[in-house]
Amino acid sequence: MTEIKKIGISTSGGDCAGLNAVVSSVVSSAAKYGWEVYGIHNGTDGLTETPLSYELLTEDNFSDSPWPRLAGSYLGSLNKGVKMESQLAVSERFGKGVAALGLDAVVVVGGDGSMNVLKHYCTRAGIKMIGIPKTIDMDVPKTQKTIGFDTAVQQTTAYCDQLLLTARSHHRWFIVQTMGRECGQLALHAGVAIAADAILMPEIKFDIDKLVEHIKQSKRDYGIIMVSEGISIRGHSGKPADMVSRKLTAAGIANRTAFPEHIQRAGDTLASDRILAAGFVDCAFRAIDNKETFVMTTFENNEYKTISLDEFFKSGIPEKDPNIIGAMTSNAYVEPDNPLLRIAADMGIYIGEMKK
Repeated sequence: MTEIKKIGISTSGGDCAGLNAVVSSVVSSAAKYGWEVYGIHNGTDGLTETPLSYELLTEDNFSDSPWPRLAGSYLGSLNKGVKMESQLAVSERFGKGVAALGLDAVVVVGGDGSMNVLKHYCTRAGIKMIGIPKTIDMDVPKTQKTIGFDTAVQQTTAYCDQLLLTARSHHRWFIVQTMGRECGQLALHAGVAIAADAILMPEIKFDIDKLVEHIKQSKRDYGIIMVSEGISIRGHSGKPADMVSRKLTAAGIANRTAFPEHIQRAGDTLASDRILAAGFVDCAFRAIDNKETFVMTTFENNEYKTISLDEFFKSGIPEKDPNIIGAMTSNAYVEPDNPLLRIAADMGIYIGEMKK
């Protein structure tokens, strides 16, 4: 087996808080192992475009900077798909880029789609790969935490805290639409945090008329209705928050819609996400040192460990990747036994028509 001397790190997919904390931890840990770290710019583009785009990262030029606490990605990220007919050509260029830098391993910080694509590229390139899961959607199977989720919950919570002030002043309801794709974790967590009056998520069927009645019976004439972007209302089209708003307006309930959008990906990285970054990187480096490859770091039952990417893909619900033609992703969702569902219901929050 090749002795590890040089590793690359890339961030791929949508940006989020915590990416720079991961990069900082990689740089610090590599110094202790005596490995060189090359930051790959803009996801796979850094190794597949001409000229190659990368930089040598050291503790002097990165770890002591303010970047570790900042959201976004110092390295730049890639959030676009690759058509299947060009996959072979891209993977060949990726292999040539890896060879040109003399990399022995690549740490990929990304979501399920990134793990899938990079596994294919790294296999063809004959290079070790370790994945670190990040996403504000928290839809990655086999891990209880993902980089960026906690900060996104805080960002959404803070956003709603401010909305409640104007909601109370003007006696109206705000329908807040969160990110999350087809997973309702972000809406659920932020909704419980602010004690929303309702939380609508893709995993639980809801009755829009019962939602209206729930709001009418409230002792207040203002509040927050949290809506995950993945919900749908039969017979209606448009943004979910707008659809709910139209129903409330028709029922005579004063309301406005609000879209925090990319604010959810921003903000100073919370301590919990920085700690998670440090734990994932420590786990990843131990895996590299133990000659593991094609594994992903996970956090379950208060333990950092690795699982094979094959196990990861088999553990979730397989679906077609929306960005990569012919590729599959492996998604996780809010499970029916999630304790936050019971907690929300006990708080008097309408969360849909849960089975008794």
